[in-house]
This record gives sequence, structure tokens and C-alpha cells, in this order.
Amino acid sequence: MSEALKKLANQPGALFTKVMERGSMSVEIYRPVAIDNQTPHLQDELYVIISGSGDFFVSGDRFPFQPGDILFAPAGAEHRFENFTGDFATWVIFYGPSGGEGEKS
Repeated sequence: MSEALKKLANQPGALFTKVMERGSMSVEIYRPVAIDNQTPHLQDELYVIISGSGDFFVSGDRFPFQPGDILFAPAGAEHRFENFTGDFATWVIFYGPSGGEGEKS
């Protein structure tokens, strides 16, 4: 984790950096500043909270988060982090096909 945060710190103005990619899966470290302006993505996403706390908005619902929490955003869903602390950082794992994997029957 510390290497990924260093890599991000060495990219002035960058909010995220990719640290791994294989097939349809990619892993990034994401650290927004003050406001999270992200827009819906084409793939399903998992967030693993590294540090900080706040609220996660997804598809009209809000959930509090803290370090160690795992959050999910389905492909195409409006989502963002709100009211987060200045030390907020998270792993982001994108996976699956464009449009997401959908509900399991």
C-alpha cells in the first residue's frame, strides 16, 4: 500500500493510479481531495477502504464507511464518497464485463 500511495504522490494533481491489471480486472488506489466527482463506470467495482471515514453514496442510498470496509458499486450506478476525512484513501477493484455481471439468479 505504501508504494502505491508514493506512486500517487509522485503524480501531481492525480487522484488515482493503477497498480495492477490482469484480464478484465484492474486495481487502483484512489484518493480524492475534498470532493469526489467521479461518474458511473462501465464495470462493477469494489472499494476496500484503506484510511479515513465518511459516507458512500450509491444508487440513492448512503452508507457510513471506515478503514477495512468493503463497498460495492454496480456498473453504471451513480456513486461517490461524501463527507470524507482528509486522510481518506481506498483501493478500487474494477472487474467483469462492460455493463457488469448483473444479479445472480
